[in-house]
Amino acid sequence: MSMDAVFRALADPTRRQLLDSLHARNGQTLNALGADMAMTRQAVTKHLAILEEANLVTSIRRGREKEHYLNPVPINEIAERWIGKFERGRLTALSDLKRRLERED
Repeated sequence: MSMDAVFRALADPTRRQLLDSLHARNGQTLNALGADMAMTRQAVTKHLAILEEANLVTSIRRGREKEHYLNPVPINEIAERWIGKFERGRLTALSDLKRRLERED
């Protein structure tokens, strides 16, 4: 699995939204994932296929439906390779400050 495939998959806002949805509630079906998306079932299926190719999503067939699950390992590998090189403490402090400032708006 190439890191390029992960970056390509994460580049699309719709796919990030699907990952956020699975992070909030893992094990969703295509219908459940598509319910909040303003797109066709076929479009959601295409995005899920790209996420599965990048190993960001896995699926398990349960009867007639497939349940989709977030696989955080590739994202963690990106964090370890690219963020771990930098001073994690400073990045965490800046991220915390950003969140606090956004809440004050």
